[in-house]
Amino acid sequence: MRPGLVAALMALALAVAPGAARAQSATDWLTGAPAAQEPAAPGAQAPAVGEAAEQPIETAEVRMVARLTADGEQISDGLVWRVFWHPPGDTRNALIVTKKDAQPVVKLKAGDYVVNVSLGRAHITRNITVKGGLAEPAVEEFVLNAGGLRVKALVGGIEAPSNSVSYAIYSDRDQTDNRKLVLSAVRPNVTIRLNAGIYHIVSTYGDCNAMVQSDVNVEAGKRTEATVTHSAAKATFKLVQRAGGEALPDTQWTIQTPQGNEIKQSVGALPTHILAPGTYTVVAKSQGRQFQRDITLSNGETAQVELVMN
Repeated sequence: MRPGLVAALMALALAVAPGAARAQSATDWLTGAPAAQEPAAPGAQAPAVGEAAEQPIETAEVRMVARLTADGEQISDGLVWRVFWHPPGDTRNALIVTKKDAQPVVKLKAGDYVVNVSLGRAHITRNITVKGGLAEPAVEEFVLNAGGLRVKALVGGIEAPSNSVSYAIYSDRDQTDNRKLVLSAVRPNVTIRLNAGIYHIVSTYGDCNAMVQSDVNVEAGKRTEATVTHSAAKATFKLVQRAGGEALPDTQWTIQTPQGNEIKQSVGALPTHILAPGTYTVVAKSQGRQFQRDITLSNGETAQVELVMN
């Protein structure tokens, strides 16, 4: 017999060796089904009755519910549930279930799991233990200890124009005196779900430095209403060859503090920016030349700033 044929027959014999089994799929693991076994080779001894391989794997159904507070009503919408399991020999938890039902019922093998439930930016993670053989679904209750935050922005005593204000939410200072960004680019008049606690908000009117900062306290089970009032001026810039002349196109603009700290850069004939009240140095570049002017803007002012080429 040729050597190559002998090697091929030996490899085939190893592939169908008695007791070989396929790996258990994620679905099998979740439902408690054992890994599928390959047919035993002729003459192989069958497992004895009562051996561990034939022991049924216990499973149970778990119903999960969530509340904003311990004595609050069950949350009926907007929840996302994630169930994790820690595979043996792995350092990380594996996500095995994701549900968006208000009260999902999940079938799991008996054992320990990590469950996370979120409502907007509010969330809680805790361990659960599933016991098999229960006639009715076990109930696991999660208390988010969360509330809502709604920010209103005013400019000149009236609500800010639509899409002109956005704000960022930061956590309270930690032990190293730092804050963590929770959510950015939030529009006013939208309720954001958050865990109860103190937060720092930074609201920006326009695209420059008209900013307001404030601390707010979000209480569990309540919606916190916060109002920020912006002070600002609106300025339009133009570079001209003579006073009152046409604005030159493709002008490069830099707005900076008197100390030289840059506030904004832009390009155009008539850029318009919203700035905090104060004194600024405006620099215009065109045709290889540079021009600058110092200006002072007051709260509520609408100004046209003209730089004349000399």
